[in-house]
Amino acid sequence: MKIAIIGYGKMGRVIERLAEGKGHSIVLKIGSGNLADLTPANLRRADVAIEFSRPEKAFNNISACLRAGVPVVCGTTAWLNRLEEAKALCLTTGGGLFVASNFSIGVNIFFAVNRFLASLMEGQSQYDVHMEEVHHTQKLDHPSGTAITLAEGILSHISRKNHWETHLQSVENEQFTTVPDAIPIVSKRIVNVPGTHVVTWTSGIDTIEISHTAHSREGFAAGAIAAAEWLAGRQGYFEMKDMLGF
Repeated sequence: MKIAIIGYGKMGRVIERLAEGKGHSIVLKIGSGNLADLTPANLRRADVAIEFSRPEKAFNNISACLRAGVPVVCGTTAWLNRLEEAKALCLTTGGGLFVASNFSIGVNIFFAVNRFLASLMEGQSQYDVHMEEVHHTQKLDHPSGTAITLAEGILSHISRKNHWETHLQSVENEQFTTVPDAIPIVSKRIVNVPGTHVVTWTSGIDTIEISHTAHSREGFAAGAIAAAEWLAGRQGYFEMKDMLGF
């Protein structure tokens, strides 16, 4: 398979290494120094594009791929205010678009466990819930897309909560004011942390906690490559639940 990598940073380099290790070829690499090379002719050299760029670039990159007739896998977060536009463009161009807040297989299992636990907690009002996410200092958006997906999974099952709140912790043990119908998400940014997410349910007598910790970027990259392989030959909009079946 011929792959275009859009967003040739740390993640892009891991994708390149793992993809070539599986026998795929990288025919286009777009980074901050060669944005002018993102042309329809260059894109059409690829069977699929994998997009890990920046929130302000993601929609335009996706649009360029779809208009060039190239299916695209997108792992960029914090651009989803334009997701419906991207879906509409995917439909009108007859293209393929695969979007996920996190391509790690382990994280998507964690998503499913989180939803199941939330469904159990709907009838256990003595438990309150809060979340924490920790990432490297280069991650500018907060909360993470993964944390938002986790929070939305809880909100879909817990009627006593109706929104999430974001809190960026600048000092250890910083305290935040919250409201009863919100899920607080505390974000921390620490050097060289690929990603940790913790969901905690607390009552007056005990605490139940589930967490996922990434050890490297390889899990995210491997999942994105698997999504690209799966997307080949398909038309429409897809998410990890379509590929994994849960």
